[in-house]
Amino acid sequence: MQQLYVDGPGGSKALLIPFRDNISQVIIQPTSETLFASHKRLFPPIPAAAKNKPNVDRVFFNQLLALLRIAFPSYRSKEVAIVFVHSVFLVLRTVLSVGVAKLDGKIVRALVSADGKGFLRGLGLWFLLAIPSTYTNSMIRHLQSRLSLRLRTRLTRYTHDLYLSSDPYLRYYRVAGEGGLEGVDQYITADVASWAESLAGLYGNVLKPMLDLTLFTSQLSRTLGVRGTIALFVNYYVTARILRAVTPAFGRLAAVEARLEGEYRAGVGRIGREAEEVAFYDGGKRERDILWRAYMRLMKHVNSIFKIRIAYEWTEDYVIKYLWSAAGYCLISIPVLLTRRRSVGVQVDANEPRSQEIDDAVANRTENYISSRRLLLSLADAGGRLMYAYKDLLELAGLTTRLYTLLSTLHALPPLPASDRESLISLEDVDVTIPGAEHTPPLVRELNLTLGAGEHLMITGSNGVGKTAVARVLAGLWAPGGRGAVKRPGRDEVFVVPQRAYMVAGSLLDQIIYPHSYPQFVQSGRTEEELMEILTAVHLEYLPQREGGWMTRKEWRDVLSGGEKQRMAMARVFYHRPKFAILDECTSAVSSDVEGKMYEHAKAIGITLITISLRPSLTKYHTQLLTLSGDGTGSWTLTRIGTAEARMGIDREIGMLEGKLKEVERWERRVKELEGLLGPDGSIGEDSSK
Repeated sequence: MQQLYVDGPGGSKALLIPFRDNISQVIIQPTSETLFASHKRLFPPIPAAAKNKPNVDRVFFNQLLALLRIAFPSYRSKEVAIVFVHSVFLVLRTVLSVGVAKLDGKIVRALVSADGKGFLRGLGLWFLLAIPSTYTNSMIRHLQSRLSLRLRTRLTRYTHDLYLSSDPYLRYYRVAGEGGLEGVDQYITADVASWAESLAGLYGNVLKPMLDLTLFTSQLSRTLGVRGTIALFVNYYVTARILRAVTPAFGRLAAVEARLEGEYRAGVGRIGREAEEVAFYDGGKRERDILWRAYMRLMKHVNSIFKIRIAYEWTEDYVIKYLWSAAGYCLISIPVLLTRRRSVGVQVDANEPRSQEIDDAVANRTENYISSRRLLLSLADAGGRLMYAYKDLLELAGLTTRLYTLLSTLHALPPLPASDRESLISLEDVDVTIPGAEHTPPLVRELNLTLGAGEHLMITGSNGVGKTAVARVLAGLWAPGGRGAVKRPGRDEVFVVPQRAYMVAGSLLDQIIYPHSYPQFVQSGRTEEELMEILTAVHLEYLPQREGGWMTRKEWRDVLSGGEKQRMAMARVFYHRPKFAILDECTSAVSSDVEGKMYEHAKAIGITLITISLRPSLTKYHTQLLTLSGDGTGSWTLTRIGTAEARMGIDREIGMLEGKLKEVERWERRVKELEGLLGPDGSIGEDSSK
């Protein structure tokens, strides 16, 4: 099997990517918890009321700077190099635009003056200047795309490392519950990509127009004079004031659109994950209605944005295209009219024909007009793009707020209590409470128990009393409530098997060794013969032959039956051989004989079992029984199986069941009486109806 990655020094991984019959290698450096700790101060939580009210203000710039610290980790990063080269081409494009404007005026001057050589020379320079101009335009677009991809990659790696953190944070497990953040997949996928694309495009859309405005205004000031330059700046100010007054809250609208997009995406994903359950209930129509409502909420919001943009874009186009063009004509007319007035009083040389003088004056005015006109058109385009950039800046503010919310929520999650590396599991006066619901009564109060090697525990009780909650505390997924203390081994020595077996994307071999990877399997020295012995222990020895070998890759959650998936989960326990295995109703779809053999095998290889189950038949495989009461008080009883106390509890249950069996005959007689009251067709007779 071809390795997807290999472990490197310092926790790095070399990702192997097939490309054109070759293998390219990409080194991935994981983000350290030390860096996360230093970044925590950059992402303080924001008030809930401010999450959907992004705007271009100091809060936005603080959030943007925090994200830029991640996107541009140092001045020597590749992202900074791309920005520098991108900036060079943006400056070069502006310089070339000025050159094109001047050359345009010279070509028209040659035409007006009937200068054939000058016209051909200008045309040749035009084609020559087109080469660097077209190359510059292509490089600007290319570098913008490269920058967007680099920013997305950098932020995605950081977010993945933070989100998929291991013990003691487990942020991916806790962010929805304790963090209260839903739709994380939308944040990490679509929002990160949109933010990177928006930021990369905004840089070019701001820097290039600002350079154009600076250089074009400088060039025009030489032609327009002082009065024309002042009028030009007045035009800038009036335009900015008008557009600022009519600009809607695009940042808030973009944030709401991203949230609704996430809800719609989550609905589609839910149907894909729960397709079998939906099919069993024939709930396609109901799910369609739910999904359609989510889509219509999104479309209603998008349509409202379109309606809001009508008035804004109408005003924007009118101001930028027509008002600026009219202002440009007025500004160009200033030097032309003044030049003509001065030319009236010019003393004509007797040796030079007057027609030649007039032709030169017309040619000069034409050249100045064409160059100024070209610069003003470019200036109007730059102003328009700069005003559009403000709208893009508002949308970037909305995306920035969403990403900042994600990272601040992940950073705000405190670490779980660290493992004590003990050889036993001990709970001392522990209140089992739901994280984030400290004000609600605990599910279990002041729980005390100690489990050493070979002290197998069975947890039982009615539904909803907190059996799985106790398992989460034992596994370290939940912090203990109250003043209690938990001692347990490291997470690699406590293996949890949930009721719903998880099948990882990969080969058949990957299903057994999960969460290890194939390189780790090779480095461990384990063999496929050992894996076959494990499959034999769980009665799945037929799978490699049936499915086509160990390296067959399929959608295993659909290929394997419910019982096979649960037995595969037990095979993982036998592969990793932890000190403690917490089994949460993980054999409910397995027959009793196979279930018993798996329990015996687990005990034979030295695994201490902590079982959550309602099956009395599993009691004999354990030494202690923890019974959680269902009276809502959080009380519990811990008994040793085989003692007089345990036997008394069993005797009481047997007596209760025997008492119910004695009532069977009486209820059977009552059923016959009721049947006698019914007529032959099942209806009640006339006598009984009176």
